[in-house]
Amino acid sequence: MALDELDRALLLATQDGLPLVARPYEAVGAMLGVPGTRVRERLAAMLDAGLVRRIGAVPNHYRLGYVANGMSVWDVDDERVDALGEAVGALDGVSHCYRRPRHRPHWPYNLFAMLHGRTREEVERQAAQVRALLGDACRDHDMLYSTAILKKTGLRLKGD
Repeated sequence: MALDELDRALLLATQDGLPLVARPYEAVGAMLGVPGTRVRERLAAMLDAGLVRRIGAVPNHYRLGYVANGMSVWDVDDERVDALGEAVGALDGVSHCYRRPRHRPHWPYNLFAMLHGRTREEVERQAAQVRALLGDACRDHDMLYSTAILKKTGLRLKGD
């Protein structure tokens, strides 16, 4: 899929996120001089073509009061990690969950789940829930608490 002038302008207008308004596509359309339906159509086409990987919300957990954020890491039986990871990812308090390769002997963990809570005790309760769900498929785990807010961004286009 080749990018036309509208597509490029649309990517530039949205690369820092959609406006936080009730009708974000219409707001972007107004900036670009096109209807919001056209914005949705073009973004959908770029998603289908693989030019845009996803459109999603990235909440600022700290501003929402979730200041005890921990990446829980788990050593889970390889034959069961995918199914169990799906179940862990569906739990309340888990913003994302994914499988990663182990790096033995120093890093035995293959399942990661980001847990969010207002206190460390709340996050520890969530980790206990994950542990119970994993059952005998889990051999070990650890918790890595956030110490700084990291800004996540994707690819950026220059506005030439």
